[in-house]
Amino acid sequence: MDAFDVNKLKKEWDLSQLFSGDDDHKISEFRVRIEKEIEEFVRKWKCRQDYLESAEILKEALEEYEGLEIVGGQGGSDGAAGSEYFYFWLKNQKNLNDKNIKAHLGKASDFINKMSNELLFFTLSLSKIDEKNQRLFLENAKLEKYKHYLERIFASSKHILNEEGEKIMNLKSEPAYELWVKMVESFLAKEEGEVFDVDGKKKKKSFSEIQSLMSEQDKKVRDSAARAFNDILNKHKESAEAEINAILKDKKINDELRKFNRPDAARHFADDINSEIVDSLAEAVSRRFDLSQEYYKLKAKLLGVKKLAYYERNIEYGEIDLKYPFDKAVSLVYDVINDLDREFGEIFARLFENGQVDVFPRKGKRDGAFCTDNLHSQPTFVMLNHTDKLSDVSTIAHEFGHAINAELARKQNPLNYGMVLSTAECASTFMEDFVFRKLVEGVDDKTKLALIIAKLNDEVSTIFRQIACYRFEQDLHARFRKKGYLPLDEIGRIFLRHMTSYMGEAVEMSSGSENWWVHWRHIRKYFYVYSYSSGILISKTIQAEVRKNPEFIQKVKDFLSAGTSASPQDIFERLGIDITKKEFWEKGIEEFDYWLKEAQHLADKLGKRD
Repeated sequence: MDAFDVNKLKKEWDLSQLFSGDDDHKISEFRVRIEKEIEEFVRKWKCRQDYLESAEILKEALEEYEGLEIVGGQGGSDGAAGSEYFYFWLKNQKNLNDKNIKAHLGKASDFINKMSNELLFFTLSLSKIDEKNQRLFLENAKLEKYKHYLERIFASSKHILNEEGEKIMNLKSEPAYELWVKMVESFLAKEEGEVFDVDGKKKKKSFSEIQSLMSEQDKKVRDSAARAFNDILNKHKESAEAEINAILKDKKINDELRKFNRPDAARHFADDINSEIVDSLAEAVSRRFDLSQEYYKLKAKLLGVKKLAYYERNIEYGEIDLKYPFDKAVSLVYDVINDLDREFGEIFARLFENGQVDVFPRKGKRDGAFCTDNLHSQPTFVMLNHTDKLSDVSTIAHEFGHAINAELARKQNPLNYGMVLSTAECASTFMEDFVFRKLVEGVDDKTKLALIIAKLNDEVSTIFRQIACYRFEQDLHARFRKKGYLPLDEIGRIFLRHMTSYMGEAVEMSSGSENWWVHWRHIRKYFYVYSYSSGILISKTIQAEVRKNPEFIQKVKDFLSAGTSASPQDIFERLGIDITKKEFWEKGIEEFDYWLKEAQHLADKLGKRD
């Protein structure tokens, strides 16, 4: 590969590689082709029973099924769909307020739901195979590459409705859930506020830019950003109250119909992980909330205040140049991951050069960052909102951990393509931590303290905050199911109680913080957040092995390439990691404690805690 050249990097998505465009004729051609291939599959297999009894015929059926353009594996992203839907979904992320795009997206969603419903018979039939044949199929060498896919299908039988019921569930998902969430997101995305910028002048900023400014070291800037942010949330909190109750109700109905015995069980099942493992993780982290509380006490002292306001918890600390322009940030991350493995570096450069990364914030663009991989046949896309922060360096590393994971998983067949959440977050945090070690190499004590504080801040958010959020979600769903409706003020009280649990007395629940759940997208994905904590704690073990033995990176690549060909527990066991034991999670937490003590030592050495 040629030397990495930041000047060759494209900074906006090129979606033409995914779909031919908005032209109605092209869309019609695409739909006709999809309808034809699905019609042929249905005609061939729907009225047959022999593939449910013969391993050889089942292999033929599975090979044809995985060749259909809209079919994804068990671990794919939510709402795996054809290229038309994925194309308009990505365009919508770039401009949440374009009504024409929303219309196209709605039509694409209707079409993909219709096509998915046509194929429901196949997985439903597989799920109803009798136990004797299930065992024979799972032991048959001809079906070896589909073994875990079939295991998951067979396990899902008790949660699957009949064909008519599944069609209804597909059709209702958009009006009963997706449109509610999109409503609040679009309200927030179109908002602007007048705030003090870093140059001391008042300017209009987008919602995502205002979020970023709340972490500025200049108190005047962050206070004005917090006022604008709280004003926006206050404006839309009643809509969010209606939205959150609607989707809580929808979740309750879904769980009852699918016979899940607790609100988070469907998430655990989808992630191919036992609820007991997640409970063990949540308990281990919650028991050590004293560490995150100690961190905030240290941060308040370093910043010379008695208490931090809630919105000040992410203030950057230190007297170093904390600005990381895109070229500098992307070069640093590339150097680290390329040193780990050349294939990692090749993937990183290729995605930028191919226009698969959208870098900078703009009005209407979704805030935050993500990596999305939909189907085996479709490109991976990364969204950033780079604003030259130190945290943006970690964000690039995090999202490209996902992207590298996605690209390596393409070595699997389409039905084993994808990453369940607890697996995917290992890759992202793995890359983040190696980037951090690069940042602290050879710096003076003052700079090192600033970098460690920044890293600890991210890890408090990733490990402790996300488990507090997970507990908040558990509480929210339990109370809703008991009471039937949760008013705004009660949601706010529940939210603040769980946020206080991990932050402690050094963080003040300042006015307006009770509404911050309004914009927290993760809680709309239902119990998704535990995976951030599990991912970083697992990845710390893998990192330690690579540091001791660089050749261990090949085992890491095997793990990242595994897709959903085995359960996360089995994949990690291949690396010698047992995630079922509580002691394992405690070892990961000890790594955080090590860096916290290092920060306290440096603070004392520099006279910052007097």
